[in-house]
Amino acid sequence: MDAKLVAKYAAPVPRYTSYPTAPHFNGDVSAATYSDWLGALHKGASVSLYVHIPYCDRLCWFCACHTKQTRQYDPVARYLSALNVEIDTVAELTGKRLNVTALHFGGGSPTLLSAGHIRELGQRLRDRFNFAAAAEISVEMDPNDMDEARFDALAAIGMTRASLGVQDFDARVQQTINREQTFEQTRAVVDGVRLRGVGSVNLDMLYGLPHQTEDSIAATTEQVLSLRPDRIALFGYAHVPWMKKHQTMIDDALLPNAEARLVQAELASRLILKAGYQSIGMDHFALPTDSLAVAARSGRLRRNFQGYTTDQADALIGLGASSIGLLPQGFVQNMPATGEYERRVLSGGLATVRGIVLADADRMRSWVIERLMCEFAFSRSELLALFGEAAARQVIAEAEMFVAQDRDGIFVRAGNRFVVTQRGKPFVRSIAAVFDAYLGQGAARHSIAV
Repeated sequence: MDAKLVAKYAAPVPRYTSYPTAPHFNGDVSAATYSDWLGALHKGASVSLYVHIPYCDRLCWFCACHTKQTRQYDPVARYLSALNVEIDTVAELTGKRLNVTALHFGGGSPTLLSAGHIRELGQRLRDRFNFAAAAEISVEMDPNDMDEARFDALAAIGMTRASLGVQDFDARVQQTINREQTFEQTRAVVDGVRLRGVGSVNLDMLYGLPHQTEDSIAATTEQVLSLRPDRIALFGYAHVPWMKKHQTMIDDALLPNAEARLVQAELASRLILKAGYQSIGMDHFALPTDSLAVAARSGRLRRNFQGYTTDQADALIGLGASSIGLLPQGFVQNMPATGEYERRVLSGGLATVRGIVLADADRMRSWVIERLMCEFAFSRSELLALFGEAAARQVIAEAEMFVAQDRDGIFVRAGNRFVVTQRGKPFVRSIAAVFDAYLGQGAARHSIAV
């Protein structure tokens, strides 16, 4: 890969797990707005639930999630009391008439919860909502939290997918990012969930970490592959110390540059593909029989705040501090600060503090960006059919101009389709940014694009 090409397209841009992206949400969307939107969901609407647990018993220095470290369980128990009230409030506003097709527990560390609280939370959600028989229930797991009681509790609530962060198995890398987790620990958790009938395992890897080398990336990749996970996510480390202060514990001088990051990513990708996995979008891989791979081959792949997904639900409802939801009218986000979140919910209301009402132009650009991120292409005729010629004219003109000005061979028009070339795929975030009407507005900063 040409170093000049990497430098040109590695400028910081969003990850596009939503559009408009979260920095452009505003305070015009309130708890009252959200209440109205929930009440307007039609009877029998399919929904995906996201439950956020913003606590960890240790803070990994690479993490960019909304979370905090606690060595006491009392704050977690208080938070769960408020979370239960929010679940009840949402269920009341929707009349318990929603059909849940997917549930994701994220964090933080959801497995920090006690086995009893895991069971209680799972049961409350089932009591308040109608779960489809084939609902996917995924849980982000920290192997350091796990014991037999938690394994059994997760099985009891119907977990269908376990998601484990690996990052890198190299001891020096782990020490530098404050995430010590042996291969043996990870293997024990994979074996533990499979023993309890969990049919899908996802492992997350990171490249671009301090002290990572091609050798350490290759070794970690081979160890991950030896566990034969159903899905693998290969994320680039997002270094955003201006937003996450604990990342200042990582010395910038130890981080690989953009060109080295791309070499690491391509090395891991080659090894994963050689092992028989299918490439999904820009940073996911799945066994050919996995539902994510099937969705990608059939053009049904989606992208949301959990990354690439098969989720086709009518709405995403976020529960917990900082959680983001998407309803037909737009995005909503809860108060990130746990104390204020608890106060708002326990006072009998919702904790929504911001969001954005989607305009028709937002929906159109969202569709284009999602297709680029999922399929590396979008269809001109499909765009016109969905949004009309008058609306689509501007986006088509932008695409035509990009193609005409592209001297690097990363974006072309192929008949009816605008296509990201093989050369351009590592820079798909930068290509998607061409169609982002909000980019450059405000003071938002992002991680580099490779």
